[in-house]
Amino acid sequence: MRAAEYRIRSLKMWNGAISIEPLKGGLSNESFLVADANGKHVVRIGKDFPFHHVQREREVMVARAAAAAGFAPAVTFAETGVMVADFLDARTYSADDVRANRSRIARLMRDFHHEMPRHVSGAGFMFWVFHVNRDYARTLQAGNSRMTHRLPEFLALNDALEARQMPLPVIFGHNDLLPANFLDDGHKLWLIDFEYAGFNTAMFDLAGAASNAGMTADESDELLAEYFGHAPDIDLRRSHAATQCASLLREAMWSMVSELHLAAPGADYAAYTAENLARLDAALETYQTTYGKLLP
Repeated sequence: MRAAEYRIRSLKMWNGAISIEPLKGGLSNESFLVADANGKHVVRIGKDFPFHHVQREREVMVARAAAAAGFAPAVTFAETGVMVADFLDARTYSADDVRANRSRIARLMRDFHHEMPRHVSGAGFMFWVFHVNRDYARTLQAGNSRMTHRLPEFLALNDALEARQMPLPVIFGHNDLLPANFLDDGHKLWLIDFEYAGFNTAMFDLAGAASNAGMTADESDELLAEYFGHAPDIDLRRSHAATQCASLLREAMWSMVSELHLAAPGADYAAYTAENLARLDAALETYQTTYGKLLP
């Protein structure tokens, strides 16, 4: 906190005295609520994480693009390692909120996916979860992770899940739809945290939103129906279920890599790894009960 507070106080944008309050959340960066004479601001402090494919310059570009498109709060200041955005007087969603508002979230995702390519700039960035998982495996092998013995299993599963994908158009995805990245001000929904945003298919955001919120099969069907405008068929359901498993595998491997390279205050990466592997096991059991075995 001391180094972060010093960095925040040194910024030249403040009007008068400031107060600083840490915000709970992020497992890979620090966020603070800062108030000055102009109002409240959210300050996000983080650096590039090549092992997670995170580039803060790209994150700032996407945050500004999302604000211009009406999906995110305005970015008022940015420099290397720091981004400042307007504070929204809005409620942070829980998993229950995401499930209860799944139709609104489907519409928000659809609008975001199709509007954002008009606003993003610079070199295109592709987020393909199956590539991410393979690259994480390389990072874990090189770092002699305690999970190295399971990498062949993870990679075989990753290949099998990729083979269950259906062709879909390329859109611009958020790619990190945890419940806490949705904000509701009582009138509209907002998105925050664009570390992983990039071109993808819609399936990863649809699967991530459903998986992270613990949606039932019926709730997931409603999410898909609202997004695509028709009831999902068997191919769409299978692809969605497979991508939910891939999303959980990615979250578990993200945590394994973080065990090697990160030390965010209060983060227990080993526990988060175990939590996501348990959720992955449950999702795989559901998938294979419904659609058959993934591996010989």
